[in-house]
Amino acid sequence: MPLADARVAVCGPASWNHLVLLDRLPEPVPHMQFALGDLHTLGGTSAGKVLHLADRGVDVTLHVLLGSDDDGRRVSASLDAAGVRVEAHPSERTERHTNLMTAAGERVSLYLATPSTASADAVGRIETALADVDIAVVDLSEVGATIVRRRLAGAEGAPIWTDLHDYDGAAEFHEPFVRAADVVFMNDDATDDPWSLMQSCLDRGPRLAVCTLGARGAIALAASGERASVDVVPVDVVDTNGAGDAFFAGFLAASLSGEDVSGCLAAGARQAVVALSSEHLHPAVAAGAVTSALR
Repeated sequence: MPLADARVAVCGPASWNHLVLLDRLPEPVPHMQFALGDLHTLGGTSAGKVLHLADRGVDVTLHVLLGSDDDGRRVSASLDAAGVRVEAHPSERTERHTNLMTAAGERVSLYLATPSTASADAVGRIETALADVDIAVVDLSEVGATIVRRRLAGAEGAPIWTDLHDYDGAAEFHEPFVRAADVVFMNDDATDDPWSLMQSCLDRGPRLAVCTLGARGAIALAASGERASVDVVPVDVVDTNGAGDAFFAGFLAASLSGEDVSGCLAAGARQAVVALSSEHLHPAVAAGAVTSALR
């Protein structure tokens, strides 16, 4: 279909994050360590996806749980400054993290606050919205788990694309997401055999599995047995946060435009460069973020 006619809804996390850059991740012993820099900015896997989908010209809406607190206002302001359409559903608090990071892309995420459980009314409204689009992106979250369980129980809706992140092939929380999805994404952080991991996902229902391999690029496996791969696009890395979400968005936008799997992988690799070249999830966030420069 023409990309301008495609509609996507994304359900999942957006957060307000404090990123702390270190020369190494802390050892598990009492000690003092100096930060190389820090940054307060928009975070969350779903926020990253909608920013990059909007960048590619996709008609996209983010459905997210946000509190009526300062962090929620910061998240909303950042997304609004980037021109992203948001449907905020009520929560007692907004998700917030402190991420300890290194220049090599290592990260420890400390969850300081998580959203409260979505009301039945909010879940119903999200479910209705996900039925009225071409693709529903359902990210890992409590409300996402409710949505995919309902889909497995017979609820109707658009084909689901989901991002399993560092899936090991056995995590119980991920299971309904795998079974409900049309397309699954993951990275190879928790596996030594990404091809087998992707096949195990396909055996449970999806038609396509995609795995990012960090500096080694990305691969894809279709239920038909078709394999494809792509190398990374060379880039001077500023920050690795959101690169996987940018890749997902580039791949999805290319798929909506009718590209084959190889073309989608290439589009994902190109879009990842946008995230890798910015200290934010996307350069558009800078206009609405409260920052202290990473050095």
